[in-house]
Amino acid sequence: MSILRQGEFVGSLDCGTTSVRFIVFDQYANIVSQHQLEFPQYYPNPGWHEHDPGEIQEISEQCITQACAKLEEAGWAKESVKVIGITNQRETTVAWSRTTGKPLCKAIVWTDSRTKNTVAHFEHLLATTGIEVEPGQFKTGEEGVEALRDITGLKLSTYFSGIKLRWMIDNYSEVQKAHAEDDLLFGTIESWVVYNLTGGVQGGIHVGEVTNASRTLLLNLHKLTWDERLLTFFGFRQSILPKLVSSSEVYGHLSHGPLRGVPIGGLIGDQQGALVGNKCLRQGEAKCTYGTGAFLLFCTGKDIVNSGHGLLSTVAYQPGPGAAPVYALEGSIGVAGSAIKWLRDSMGFIKSASEINTLAASVPDTGGVYFVTAFSGLLAPYWDPGAAGLLIGLSSYTTPAHIARATMEATAFQTRAVLESMKLDSRTKLEHLKVDGGMTNGDVCMEILADIGGFDVVRPDMRESTALGSALLAGSAIRLFGWDMSKPATLAEVNTKGSRTFNPHMPEEDREKGWTTWLRAVERSKGWDEGVYE
Repeated sequence: MSILRQGEFVGSLDCGTTSVRFIVFDQYANIVSQHQLEFPQYYPNPGWHEHDPGEIQEISEQCITQACAKLEEAGWAKESVKVIGITNQRETTVAWSRTTGKPLCKAIVWTDSRTKNTVAHFEHLLATTGIEVEPGQFKTGEEGVEALRDITGLKLSTYFSGIKLRWMIDNYSEVQKAHAEDDLLFGTIESWVVYNLTGGVQGGIHVGEVTNASRTLLLNLHKLTWDERLLTFFGFRQSILPKLVSSSEVYGHLSHGPLRGVPIGGLIGDQQGALVGNKCLRQGEAKCTYGTGAFLLFCTGKDIVNSGHGLLSTVAYQPGPGAAPVYALEGSIGVAGSAIKWLRDSMGFIKSASEINTLAASVPDTGGVYFVTAFSGLLAPYWDPGAAGLLIGLSSYTTPAHIARATMEATAFQTRAVLESMKLDSRTKLEHLKVDGGMTNGDVCMEILADIGGFDVVRPDMRESTALGSALLAGSAIRLFGWDMSKPATLAEVNTKGSRTFNPHMPEEDREKGWTTWLRAVERSKGWDEGVYE
């Protein structure tokens, strides 16, 4: 039996919307070992999307175990993994019992739109009673909306965790009872996973990382603290909330499994993780990740930039406890890769996601078809929870290939809409866009994005940027390889592989004609669900 080599590696647990993967990186971001598993999606009613938190935890631990087995098959001892980071789908909301450590209901996923009337309730409350900004001083109407945005960087939407938690308390008796009896623990996915990896009910830690917390509607974006005014507004006990932590520090150690005793040193929301993994650490750098949805983040440095054009202000990362945070502007697109999944699973147009490239490439254009993929309303920059999915321009000429191409174009048009807003807010025009995520594997999709956007699209050869982001934060926490998130120069040798650039070739006249028609299609999709504001 050969002796296993001892090395120095960092692991990353990437808990996405449809799958979990555990990746082991070396100091140059080469992948040494990895394992990925999908987990079930639940859609019990129209607009509902749920996960089983127990299944996510089980799959996470299986991925760690299998990746460690593969590491040893490659000749490396599992003790070579010195620290792990965790990155996760954001906003997805978990409620569990302090006493039993078990979930009280299924998790409500970030894409879920069941909470439209909860949003409408708080919009009405904001318009009439308002939000208390100083003792005895309330701001109502538009001033109330601005006050909420100034505190959180966000707007009232079905998207954010606080709204989902409020719905759970109002609609599930088990959650309501736990809240009343102070037995409720709330967290986003990183909070739930860390709690379980560090022991669960037997001593597990209850922490929430700041980039994830900045997506709850409960965090003061300026102070990076839970805000009592927001807890009062939404009606939550402070005791249900996790302890806030930075993106890079040792939070605790794994209590079981092949990596027992290994520190957890990095936590970050997946889209911010991709920003870090792409090393967009300086003001003015941007990336877009195309996964289940698409998320464009523009680093604004130490400054919070309030958008006047439908974007969100958010925490990009906090490099350590007490360190000054780095902020970003974000444009969130709810549906990207999930539309391809819909073509595969619900419509039967393709048998695998990769086939969409071949199908879309079989026609030169969409034949006049436009697809507004508002499966759960529209997020940035439109923010219309009542918008509905819309296929328009259909004729007897239309084939599945035209619809496949229109699906790809939908993501490109929505990316352009976000970039138009970002240009107005930042007063700079983006000349090129760094991209990553599953959708970017197809050249046809990237060519369409460049043509519709009118900018260069830069796709790196190593595209596991999200996982790499949490790995960099974890390594930095113990200064592995000399990494230090507060000193970007220490990451100079990480992920230096090449990239491919896709240039726009569409005539400007055609580009603008398509853009104008897309805007008409969006207007037709808006406000379809009239019950939202009742």
